[in-house]
Amino acid sequence: MAIVLAVPARALEPPTATAWPDTLAGRLAALALVQTLNSELLSHPSATLTLDRWCADHRLAPAGTKIVADRVKDVDKPADTAVREALQVGPREKVAYRRVRLRCGERVLSEADNWYVPALLTAEMNAVLDTTDTPFGRVVQPLSTRRRTLSAEVLWQPLPRGWEMGAALPPASDGPLVPPPHVLQHRAVLALPDGRPLSALVETYTGGVLGFPWFEGR
Repeated sequence: MAIVLAVPARALEPPTATAWPDTLAGRLAALALVQTLNSELLSHPSATLTLDRWCADHRLAPAGTKIVADRVKDVDKPADTAVREALQVGPREKVAYRRVRLRCGERVLSEADNWYVPALLTAEMNAVLDTTDTPFGRVVQPLSTRRRTLSAEVLWQPLPRGWEMGAALPPASDGPLVPPPHVLQHRAVLALPDGRPLSALVETYTGGVLGFPWFEGR
């Protein structure tokens, strides 16, 4: 005998995509996702490849979209003493500079300052970095670099410190929850397998990492 289960009509309806609500639930979700991204970045050697996965998992662009590095041209930040110390190079050794915005489709997810030692790269890699917008992490992937994080700072706290212990919560509003321009910042060094530093990075992650809709009814 066939058994027919009665399923409420609402359960058959697909979730409805809306703007993120400025409520406790919306802020909790934002907090969890920022911390998740932070953890993913800390536990993987390439920020570019991590953002590739984040872009795909959260459907921030059409399927198959890869992170693109839009170079910010006509900007130069000579390597200061701190950068040269991190790269373990002397005052006369050449250090190149690249500033990029890492973009998933039309959405900028990260702004990065990158100082690197051209002498540790192949001529082909240097040419690609000089003449294209290919992300640094994708260019140097064949070198099997290792990432060492110097600092990781959460720039946005959707809930106040001590919220879990009864601190006053922001009042809910009728408007959407809008992340600030920047939500995370990492400082890191990429090194070759033998330990030689290759690149010093300052990466600032934007509110665009939460640029996917809120799904009601989930």
